[in-house]
Amino acid sequence: MRSFRAQLAVRFAVVMTVAVVAISLASLWALRVVLDRELNAAILNVASIQAASLVDSPDGAMHFHEWQLTPEEAVSVRDLVQYAQVWSESGQSLLRSQFMAGDLPLDREALREASEGELVWREQSFENLSVRSVYYPLGRFGPPHDRHVLQVAAPLTSRDDMVRRLAAFFTALAGAVLVGSAAGGWWLAGRAVRPVHEVIDQAEAIGAGSLDRGIQAWSDTREYHRLVEVLNTMLGRIQRTFETQTRFTADASHELRSPLTALRGEIEIALRRERPPEEYRAVLRSSLEEILRLSRITEDLLTLARADAGVLVPRSEAVDVQTFADRLTERFRRASEEAEVALHIETEFAGTLPIDASLLGQVVGNLVDNGLKFTPAGGQVSVWLGGTETGIHITVTDTGPGVGAEPERLFDRFYRADTARTPGGATPGTGLGLAIVHAIVERLSGSIEARNRTQGGARFDVHLPAADRA
Repeated sequence: MRSFRAQLAVRFAVVMTVAVVAISLASLWALRVVLDRELNAAILNVASIQAASLVDSPDGAMHFHEWQLTPEEAVSVRDLVQYAQVWSESGQSLLRSQFMAGDLPLDREALREASEGELVWREQSFENLSVRSVYYPLGRFGPPHDRHVLQVAAPLTSRDDMVRRLAAFFTALAGAVLVGSAAGGWWLAGRAVRPVHEVIDQAEAIGAGSLDRGIQAWSDTREYHRLVEVLNTMLGRIQRTFETQTRFTADASHELRSPLTALRGEIEIALRRERPPEEYRAVLRSSLEEILRLSRITEDLLTLARADAGVLVPRSEAVDVQTFADRLTERFRRASEEAEVALHIETEFAGTLPIDASLLGQVVGNLVDNGLKFTPAGGQVSVWLGGTETGIHITVTDTGPGVGAEPERLFDRFYRADTARTPGGATPGTGLGLAIVHAIVERLSGSIEARNRTQGGARFDVHLPAADRA
């Protein structure tokens, strides 16, 4: 796996070098353009002067205005010399500079165009030198020069040397920038990633027993503040989940131990001596009740475990609302009669709803069962089923003692409200019924709210989104 620090250093060096190379190329191009313009202007000035000197002789003889140099002197300053030669229209040399050993290279196409009056530029080679030539038409001076062309050439040595020296300088500069930016990038990258290493070190030092410690490294730096904040928020969620799981495990162990302890005690007492059959049957009936309680707790825990694991998958089917209400009434008829609590189930409309009858039945059933348990004799539990464009709405009310001062905690696992909500001071149920309701509603992407009724009693409102009706 590549080092992030090395990648930053390499990328920084490459970017800096590319930038320097691009600037160097642009500078070389601009310098060459400027030098070419100055050289062209100088050649054109010389051509104008030489053209004037060619035609100003009274006897009509052509001659150049030039330095009086020996051939040796001309060679020593040849980079500064500008060559001149006059051509006839047919390409015959009529006159050339005195220090030239041979004719300038002739471009016949350029000669033809210049003979027709155009100013023509060419780059050519002369005496192992690159030269720039201008073909200057002499026709503007009238006969006898109307078909003569003046060629003036200047060496490009100075321009090429300057461009070459500057290119060498830029090459050395790019190399220095490459080395320097790589070293600087490595140093900067090291300082940039150092906080990350410190955050990682602190995160690795946090264990199950020190989740509340949090991460403090570089939390005062704006660029790392959000990272540290997110990590501390995540640690807070992990801590709350860990505490919830620890409390849930302790509560589950306690709930399972109570019926097992009672079961063990009754069996041990029954086995201490011989007893009549009626006492054995009483012990077996009591043991059966404890076993049934264990079974209910186990089933509730299994349901919550499936919800937590995400394997509680809703399966929608068309369910007749009135049939659903009738089955619910029949299911709780005996329990309501034994509790002497009236049960009323009302539906807003007749027809079918696309619902998971099993999950919705468990939601409504747990709420009705909760109401029957906490409503005193002579009271009433009411269920209202309605459907709107936004979803399904279910309301369950009772005339019991209400939901207490902490209604939001009713859905915690193994949470039981004030014993005043329990008729006779006992605490029926496993303490998981409302937690299961909350888990199912949450799995169906719905919401549930518990509150006290103004006229007394509790009210639970369940909303399921319209998507579950499709």
